[in-house]
Amino acid sequence: MSIDVVVHSEFSKSKLLEADLADDPLTQLRRWIEEVTAAGVSEFQAMSMATSTRTGVPSVRIVYLRGVDPRGILFFTNYNSRKGNELSENPRAAALLYWKELERQVRIEGIVVKGSESESDAYFAGRPRESCIGAWASLQSQPLASRELLEQRTTEFEKQFAGGPVPRPPNWGGYWLQPESIEFWQGGAARLHDRLIYRQQPDGTWHIERLFP
Repeated sequence: MSIDVVVHSEFSKSKLLEADLADDPLTQLRRWIEEVTAAGVSEFQAMSMATSTRTGVPSVRIVYLRGVDPRGILFFTNYNSRKGNELSENPRAAALLYWKELERQVRIEGIVVKGSESESDAYFAGRPRESCIGAWASLQSQPLASRELLEQRTTEFEKQFAGGPVPRPPNWGGYWLQPESIEFWQGGAARLHDRLIYRQQPDGTWHIERLFP
């Protein structure tokens, strides 16, 4: 299969200079999130999350960024999913946020640890009821014989929890990706993009350097 039409995108909205950056990358990430929120970017929390097995076989999917604080970045999932199983074998991951409207992307690499029971409970309690039921009904990443079976399981759990709150499944909760490096990319004209990367040092401080585009 060949692709006959090639579209060349140009980038020209902004530049990213060292003087623009916060001292630590998580503060800088929060700044950019505030800016994309103000710009009305839809689905700005959608994040590609790459994990791998202990032997290095990779996989990637979209998850949603649900928090940023000094611990890192927070996302939630089924602990028995493919990503959950891979993280139990190899607790390292890489994430990518891409905001086309502002010609920006953020690459995050680091160690992943489980969040606390209390923060997982609090987040789960705030989800739509249908999503909570779905978390019980879905054996995420496992083979499914038919759509009808999934709908049957959903109905069973709707009946089980009818008239009351839906508790959090014990195999569902949060993870924190604790960054060891975060790269901020700003698209530039003529492919002269700005790439500034923070790398954590042994004493916990951050070193910033510029990369060739």
